[in-house]
Amino acid sequence: MDNLIRLQRDRKSVGHFFFTRGELGQLLSLYSSRVAAGEWRDYALDQLDDMVLFSIFRHTHERPLYSVAKTLPRGQRRPSYTLFNGPKRLKTTQNLRDLLLTFDKLPRLVTG
Repeated sequence: MDNLIRLQRDRKSVGHFFFTRGELGQLLSLYSSRVAAGEWRDYALDQLDDMVLFSIFRHTHERPLYSVAKTLPRGQRRPSYTLFNGPKRLKTTQNLRDLLLTFDKLPRLVTG
């Protein structure tokens, strides 16, 4: 009965790493414009140990069409942003705005 277990010490220390309010605003602004155009339908936010993901879906029950990942490379203070199309890495930059401009160059769904 004398054995004391300190849960704090045994827990894995996970840093609070997420999108800032401004970054989330930029992502949701792009997302809402594409939803209004009928191209995208759903999104998901995932927080992993070393990155946070904003994934975009065309249909709710599919794999992500695009994912924006924010990572903090070891030894650096500025985060890195990467755009994925499935497993394919499309662009990596240290500025989210530059990354989001990439969406203007990608093919878009045409409806008639």
